Amino acid sequence: MWSRLKSITYRKVKRHHHHHKTTAAAVAAVTAAMPSECTEPLTSPFGELVTNLSDSELRETAYEILVGARLSSGGKSSTYASDSEKNSERAAATPQTLTSRAASKVKKALGLRSRRKKASEKAESERVKKVSTIGETMRVQMRVSEQMDSRVRKALSKVAADQKIESMVLPLEMLQQLKPSDFPNQEEYEAWQRRNLKLLEAGLLLHPLVPLDDENTAPQQLRGIIDGALEKPLETSKNNETMQALRTVVLSLACRTSNNIGSVSETSTHWADGFPMNLKIYQMLLEACFDVNDETSVIEELDEVLELIKKTWLVLGMNQMLHNLCFLWILFNRYATMDQAEGDLLSAGNNLLIKVENDAKAMKGDENYCRMLSSTLGAILSWAEKRLLGYHRYFRSDNAESTMGCVVSMAVLSVKIMEGGEGISNEDHIEGNEMDVGQEKVDAYIKSSLRAAFVQIMETVKSSKSSSTGQQNELPFMAKLAEDVSTLAFTEKETFSPILKRWHPLAAGVAVATLHSCYGNELKQYVSSIDELTPDVLEVMKGADKLEKDLVQIAVENSEDSEDGGKSIIREMLPYEADSVTSNLVKSWIKTRTDRLKEWVDRNLQQEVWDPRANRERFALSAVEVLRIVDEAFEAFFLLPITTHSALLPDLATGINSCLQHYISMAKFGCGTQSTYVPTMPPLTRCSRRSKLPSVFKKKEKVPKKSQAGTVNGNENDSFGTPQMCCRINTLNYIQNELNVLAKRDITHLSSSGTNQDIADRMEKVFELSAAACVEGIQQLCEATANKVIFQDLSHFFWDGLYIGEVSSTRIDPFLQELDHYLEVISITVHDKVRTQVITEVMKVSFDGFLMVLLAGGPPRAFTLQDYEIIDEDFNFLTDLFWSNGDGLPAELIEQFSTKVKDILPLFNTDTDSLIEKFKQVTLESCASSSAKSKLPLPPTTGQWSPTEPNTVLRVLCYRNDETAAKFLKKTYHLPKRL
Repeated sequence: MWSRLKSITYRKVKRHHHHHKTTAAAVAAVTAAMPSECTEPLTSPFGELVTNLSDSELRETAYEILVGARLSSGGKSSTYASDSEKNSERAAATPQTLTSRAASKVKKALGLRSRRKKASEKAESERVKKVSTIGETMRVQMRVSEQMDSRVRKALSKVAADQKIESMVLPLEMLQQLKPSDFPNQEEYEAWQRRNLKLLEAGLLLHPLVPLDDENTAPQQLRGIIDGALEKPLETSKNNETMQALRTVVLSLACRTSNNIGSVSETSTHWADGFPMNLKIYQMLLEACFDVNDETSVIEELDEVLELIKKTWLVLGMNQMLHNLCFLWILFNRYATMDQAEGDLLSAGNNLLIKVENDAKAMKGDENYCRMLSSTLGAILSWAEKRLLGYHRYFRSDNAESTMGCVVSMAVLSVKIMEGGEGISNEDHIEGNEMDVGQEKVDAYIKSSLRAAFVQIMETVKSSKSSSTGQQNELPFMAKLAEDVSTLAFTEKETFSPILKRWHPLAAGVAVATLHSCYGNELKQYVSSIDELTPDVLEVMKGADKLEKDLVQIAVENSEDSEDGGKSIIREMLPYEADSVTSNLVKSWIKTRTDRLKEWVDRNLQQEVWDPRANRERFALSAVEVLRIVDEAFEAFFLLPITTHSALLPDLATGINSCLQHYISMAKFGCGTQSTYVPTMPPLTRCSRRSKLPSVFKKKEKVPKKSQAGTVNGNENDSFGTPQMCCRINTLNYIQNELNVLAKRDITHLSSSGTNQDIADRMEKVFELSAAACVEGIQQLCEATANKVIFQDLSHFFWDGLYIGEVSSTRIDPFLQELDHYLEVISITVHDKVRTQVITEVMKVSFDGFLMVLLAGGPPRAFTLQDYEIIDEDFNFLTDLFWSNGDGLPAELIEQFSTKVKDILPLFNTDTDSLIEKFKQVTLESCASSSAKSKLPLPPTTGQWSPTEPNTVLRVLCYRNDETAAKFLKKTYHLPKRL
């Protein structure tokens, strides 16, 4: 066990020595990762027991040893006392007796204050009656029942007269002295027997003082007896063979001796002298020094309790030095794990550590003591440094003076003792060798904690900035950080530096130099990340300059008594040079702003997906950003502390306007035009009755509508879907509106700054080109969207489906249903200000497309006179869709764009002969030369459909499904029946 404990201890010590060499960055990282909890369980430095003995079982064992040691030493009640006799003892005690105990010398020496009086007089009177002797006090403190106490005294009184406690194997004797009849029930007896068997196992097999010999068979014999007894209760009568065998093997193991026992006195027999078991048992005894009703309060009878506990030293192999070390850990551990509310426990631990420092010199040759010392001090140092490396998190102005000084003292003393430093009195901490250890450690604590505090301030400022965005007169992040760092520096100077100065004469100087470096690093990154001068930059530079002056002033004041007057500290504080930074930034401000905006536009337009769901207004977020940057550029420009606004404004405005036009151009780039979507008109053919609807077209119209379901909303990755096209339109509309706002805002700013009127007038026109580009772009996008919806998205229902074959079976209803869905999407996506414009374009294209179907739909389409009513009715349905019972487009707008179709539709109701005559008339009228009148020329396709336009009338004849029309077209123009 000691070898294992040694390796653990040495690893801890190695870690602490390595800590001296830890880089500043690593210390800051460790501190930042520290948990904020003040209370956490500590690992015992005494080592872990390789057994399943519980604390309550160890406490009962400790009490048995205590009673046995007291009886063996000839203490009061050396023989078994009955309950009536003990009651007589209690009655004999008086309050005066208890009062005399209150003047504890140990408490006074350790700096422990007397317990606060919380109980009433009645409760105190009951306590006096119940607890009268120190033995009874220990029983209560160790949570031992009177029944158990009676059993222990009964058993030990029988053997104490024959042998000393230190020469008996206590668990073995207890097993033989007590019978099942001494217990309330069999279960309690068996539990008690198992505890004693586990004690024998722990003391003689698992943690023996003298190492076991591999050739000795006694350990295996004892193991077998214990295993059997744990399964079946052991018969403990003297004549029992198993009990006799147990006694024989136990005594053979207990009587072994060694020439290398260390500080523990050799005895002919010992029941369990091994470490760390004895230390655990002794820890249970020392825990009794704390009030069972108040775990952080040391009892008033401390002196008497410690005197009584000392009687166990011979049994447990303890001495004054080991006791001091154990008691140090008990006091420290109780403070550290009990909310750290009782500062006098920490102070007592510090005072006791000073005694341990002296003990360490006297015990240098004791290997066991040195290992235990290193382990204990390593645990204390680890706990202390966790707090000192981030002391701003753990200490405040109300507890720094009373607590932090003790923690620093314990950390420094622990390092010094582990490093074998020479003894120096507590009053001379800043002189001699301790100066080297103390100053080095405190220097590391200051730098680490200030770095951690700086990081915390940064996070706090960032958080507050996030929650207070938009507030007026809000300081920039770095300027606010400078203010808070300055506050931290003065807090450090007033609260912590006076305490730390006991170990480090330049404590405040080191602190401000650390803060100066931390802020300087952030300032350097801040300056390197900006390429323009803004009001925020100026505010930051102003704050940085003030902070630097505050820090230098504190360093100078702190160094008045130093040998060099603080010059070494000041030399570490590299100047921020705020004035020089400001001057350099002004020179490149304008060019950097425009270049950055151009780069931003190109980069973000490549990533823009034109998703209308990005915000409530359904325009691209990139537009918000580009306008925000433009706004910031102008605002910052007018706030610059320069006198050349008028001269430089045109250059700034021209550059920004160029970027905006580029954005507008890219927003419509790739969306297509009318020619992109409108199908090419097929060559003219003549129609015959047999050409009516080939079967292939019937199959085509049966493609389910479901296949078009995803087209309306578009694929998320399709930047040219209908919603995305609407988002582009919204974006240009947003930019157009915001440009007016920007211009007015800039004019107001110019007027308030006293700029001449000529510059203000020019500002009114600075965005004219961008605004005009927005108007043009919106119109182009509306046209592209309308043509895409009609001729691409709804092509299956319209160009590839309407009137293909039998007119009566391929009517406009499917197209209208789908178109209605698209119009709904457009209505809820496009902004109110441009909604009518977009839907009007859709209506216009649908009307034009309707005419294209009738006049240029290709060979699959053929119409009779009887089809006119259906066609006319379908067109009325189409116009009604846009009217939408008065909720759609205005009636006059619909009338305006439907007039052309209404004028042409009567041609489909005109008989063929009349239609041929009309064609001849309009064709001849359009011919310029009279010589051409002998032969009808083929009129060109202009696309300007009109009932008086020759090509329009000709196309009605081409799609007229009767022999008269076919013969006329064959005779006149030799048109084929099919392509």
